[in-house]
Amino acid sequence: MPGKRKDHTVPTYTQPNANMDASHLRVAMAVSTYHSDITTAMREGAEKFFKDCNGQAHHLAVIECPGAWELPVAIAAMCDALDPPADACLALGCVIQGETSHDQWINASVSDALMAISVNAGVPVSFGLLTCENLAQAKARSGGDRGNKGAEAMAAAIAQALANEDIQWGTEP
Repeated sequence: MPGKRKDHTVPTYTQPNANMDASHLRVAMAVSTYHSDITTAMREGAEKFFKDCNGQAHHLAVIECPGAWELPVAIAAMCDALDPPADACLALGCVIQGETSHDQWINASVSDALMAISVNAGVPVSFGLLTCENLAQAKARSGGDRGNKGAEAMAAAIAQALANEDIQWGTEP
């Protein structure tokens, strides 16, 4: 179980690179509707980034789920159901610290489950779950002064899907 972060320094935000060609990629995205003002902004950032990378609207599958806890089962269902399969997936959600440690349990469990799905399915699953101490931090990371973590999750998904296409013996990046 992860503990509280002690270092509150924040690195300078850098906009993700949209110079990737996602025109042929199929991406599956699960979006939590809990804290919908935050997750809607993240979804919009992810969709815009996909489009900016020449992603095709008909190559983007989106499912909504009630909360962060349901993100892994939504991603697993998409990995099983989509034909042709997704080249990459991303999970978008927001968990805000409360008076109890529930946020730590949810964050760790969702993170572990998404990693297991990614490894077992052989498909990149990008982690777009905000794990914030308060609503102000979430707003800053869903289109505010800390960028849009939905766009960043999409960038990571596209980058890894493209990298996976190039896997072969005797090559270097």
